[in-house]
Amino acid sequence: MISNTIDQEIKQAMLAKDQAKLRGLRAIKAALLLAKTEKGSSEEITEEGELKILQKLIKQRKESSDIYKQQGREDLAQVEDEEIDVIGGFLPKQLDRAEVEQIIARIVKDAGAASMKDMGKVVGLANKELAGKADGKLIAEVVKAQLA
Repeated sequence: MISNTIDQEIKQAMLAKDQAKLRGLRAIKAALLLAKTEKGSSEEITEEGELKILQKLIKQRKESSDIYKQQGREDLAQVEDEEIDVIGGFLPKQLDRAEVEQIIARIVKDAGAASMKDMGKVVGLANKELAGKADGKLIAEVVKAQLA
């Protein structure tokens, strides 16, 4: 579980005076604590839940980084990119597009999907299987391309 290692990583980053890593780790810890204390949540977050939170953090930072780059604020974009690297270190290895295409082709075949009407079903199955290993946007693109 990610939450178990965060505190030790924060201590190491503090001792090493690594500000970029410290920012990323604190963001992860804050997001996990927030998820634990939300109304209706159970005491412990599952590992799958942690992966979803980390993917959300990365997505937010990518969007911010893109906006900063469009506005010519490379200094702020660099901060976001550094945090993306730290947070990404806790995610499993991301699959490339070719691997995602192979897996989705198998899912489409197994599900017997033939048209765009089946896109929701295929995306749901693919998201389950590829949780934490591929971006949701990439999954949706590949499914759309294969069913079109």
